[in-house]
Amino acid sequence: MTILVAYVARPEGQAALDKAIEIATRRGERLVVVNAGPGGRSEDPSVVNGYEVERVEERLAALPIQAEFKQFVRGRSAVEEIDELVAQLQVSVLVIGLRKRSPVGKLLMGSMAQEILLTVDCPVLAVKAH
Repeated sequence: MTILVAYVARPEGQAALDKAIEIATRRGERLVVVNAGPGGRSEDPSVVNGYEVERVEERLAALPIQAEFKQFVRGRSAVEEIDELVAQLQVSVLVIGLRKRSPVGKLLMGSMAQEILLTVDCPVLAVKAH
């Protein structure tokens, strides 16, 4: 089985990565860290840069379990990429990070976390940054 974590270089992404590492290590399961965005915009905040990719890969290499980092920037949404990985891998749990939003923010903007919860066909663990 595989623990899948949706990663962005923000506190909520770090919280999700920390929790996914904890769960995967405790269970002895494979860990797949995914970062995805549609691309096309140089300032796309969801796509991590090369330095951050290296930092995460170094952290994964030090783990006592099988772990890998996947990044997709090919015109599809992060939700589409995550949903496809869930379908391909035997995912026991998907870990996502949540950020605090105001009630108006929740009303006006769509929530990627909500879309993931409604789309993917596996258990989802949502964590908040400290």
